[in-house]
Amino acid sequence: MYLDDIKKRFADDLFATECAGIEPVEASDGHSVCKTTIIRNHQNAMGGVMGGMVFTLCDFAFAVASNGLDEPYTMTLSSSISFLAQPKGKILTAEACRIKDGRHTCFYEVTVTDDTGIIIAKAFFNGYKLRYGKADEGKENKN
Repeated sequence: MYLDDIKKRFADDLFATECAGIEPVEASDGHSVCKTTIIRNHQNAMGGVMGGMVFTLCDFAFAVASNGLDEPYTMTLSSSISFLAQPKGKILTAEACRIKDGRHTCFYEVTVTDDTGIIIAKAFFNGYKLRYGKADEGKENKN
């Protein structure tokens, strides 16, 4: 049920879901697993997977993990990524895990692997918890 609700919540994230073909396959508070199948559109001029595609997968996994079904919404405050290898397989999987959950900020680690078990990238995200979310659009932020 939670995963179905998460999929509905992120269905309008069209860049990740339609352009990049990313799908959440596991979701819980502070954790997510998202996958995509590598297609030609994900490749760079050298035939490898574009770094932006890998980052998009990380960013989406962070969003799913940090923006559960409850307020407040979380946005990326800062992020970094290290690319460790080119994929050998056909499927990329990103697992986002919450490391720290503070009152206003959070910190997550995201690991990307391919279906052969190779670690493709590691990313780190600092998130900022917004006081108001989409449901509160138009309300004055009283920070």
